Amino acid sequence: MKTNMILSASGWRKVFAASGDEQDHSPEITEQDWALSAACASVFFDYLSQKTGQECPVIALGRDTRPTGTAIAGAMKYMLVKKGALVQDTGICSAPEIMAYAKKLDGFIYISASHNPIGHNGIKFGINDGGVLEAKENAKLVEALLAITEDDAKLEQLVKDARSCSSSTLHEIELNEKSSKHNALRAYEDFICQTITDSDNKEHQKDFFEMLDGQIRSKGFGVVCDFNGSSRARCIDKEFFTSHGIDFYSLNEDEIAHEIIPEAENLVYVAEGMEDLHRHNKNCNALLGYMPDCDGDRGNIVYWDQNEGKPVILKAQEVFSLSVLAELTYSIWKNGGDASFKPAVAVNCPTSMRIDEICRVLGAQVFRAEVGEANVVNLAREKRDEGWNVRILGEGSNGGTITYPSSVRDPLNTVFAIIKLLMMREDGLYEIWCKKAGIEYKPDFTLTDVLESLPVYTTTGVSESRAILKVKNTDHAKLKAAFQKAFEADWEKKKADLKKKYGIAGYEAVITNGTKETREVSDYSLSGKGGLKIIFKDDAGSPVAFIWMRGSGTEPVFRIMCDVRGDNAEEEKALLAWETELIQKADM
Repeated sequence: MKTNMILSASGWRKVFAASGDEQDHSPEITEQDWALSAACASVFFDYLSQKTGQECPVIALGRDTRPTGTAIAGAMKYMLVKKGALVQDTGICSAPEIMAYAKKLDGFIYISASHNPIGHNGIKFGINDGGVLEAKENAKLVEALLAITEDDAKLEQLVKDARSCSSSTLHEIELNEKSSKHNALRAYEDFICQTITDSDNKEHQKDFFEMLDGQIRSKGFGVVCDFNGSSRARCIDKEFFTSHGIDFYSLNEDEIAHEIIPEAENLVYVAEGMEDLHRHNKNCNALLGYMPDCDGDRGNIVYWDQNEGKPVILKAQEVFSLSVLAELTYSIWKNGGDASFKPAVAVNCPTSMRIDEICRVLGAQVFRAEVGEANVVNLAREKRDEGWNVRILGEGSNGGTITYPSSVRDPLNTVFAIIKLLMMREDGLYEIWCKKAGIEYKPDFTLTDVLESLPVYTTTGVSESRAILKVKNTDHAKLKAAFQKAFEADWEKKKADLKKKYGIAGYEAVITNGTKETREVSDYSLSGKGGLKIIFKDDAGSPVAFIWMRGSGTEPVFRIMCDVRGDNAEEEKALLAWETELIQKADM
């Protein structure tokens, strides 16, 4: 049987809707996909049992709100029960929630296709370290899965075994679902308090939140969330915000009302909701809004511009920049007097260079990995082992903020990073930034002031149609070798014009594979399926722009983008068009 799945370390995904239509809301899956789901559970059980030495490992099983999730989870429960796992079925839960809960168990299986259309679904695996399996470990599961699915007799026997599992044990798991969900929520709430405060000391957490909550209640603050029927509607969001004195307004709690990806085209619903609240209540204090994707690990931001009196949708790179600014200055506020404090940020390769500027001002180092949450998380772990304090990490290209000790993106951490930035006033985070950046500090600052103080860059949006190319050549190393030939030939023709128009005097090729970044590369094909970036530099050798490319690990597309210093939409458009032209020429 062919799996037809993309088997990436970021998640195994395919269209599970029985019709094969990626926009199908039906909960039905085929018998073939039932067998595939059981096989996925089987290989993870074997992996986890061997890794932990447990004959009956305790596994959390959860899903997002996609219609096919129930059927996939059902098949997995049959298989896990037959194998002897102790299953903690949390039902619908968010990705950060199940990963926090799994820290107390042996591992987890999470059923989700993240931001993909509703007919898709997928699977993420992890142990008890708070994140998904790294690429090398995921590869072991892939090999084991293919060994089963490519052997029809073996797969048929596996399904037969799964169907013969104990019905009484299955029933017991179902009876305990509410208890498992409750335990997951409490574990997640405890963990989110630790990530927001950067402390596992309960007394420190209490003191910090008393200070922050006092500021919130004295000034007034509101948050709007467009749940869009996501798993976060059944998470801690509402009770957590209100418990800290924040007014909470929710939209679309019970249905997936529009497309799932939390990019500008879908953040308009948050913006409309925020505008409606302010229109009907002149004293409305809703200053931030967010929209999670279906698994609840991502949430980009809308804010209320108090100067203009209107909602503004932030771009993903802006959201990440705000988070980095907030958490780096928080680290300085908390640890600045410690001589051993070595701040750093881990990001993916296409994260905007505005992060480099922010870090340069705040005295932090930037490390880059290949695209993929697991790559960035693992890079941060490596750097912590080397003595760096990596408080904030993530993928600026999609706005995904990961706040240590978490190993997964989380919109609550993103929102609270901005709340800390706005609410901690006297000798606070923004004042630290202004002093170090040489900016005049205004005690009555707004988020608009903070945004205007950030380095200005023009960056291709990850969900723009310009950012996605379909290519025929599936051998990305060969494609990049052909791209190099075309690029170097074109550079000789265009370099004088590039210098005159944009101040580009030279370039450097950089590749990322997993957690490794290699600079000054002379053979572009060495990036393989990893990332390739061309950094353009001025006469002084300072970076002024870059173009980037990589084949997607979860979708059959080739992703590209451009990042340009300053407000230079024309330059970004021209460089991206040039990159597109060269790739298409190389793909012939």
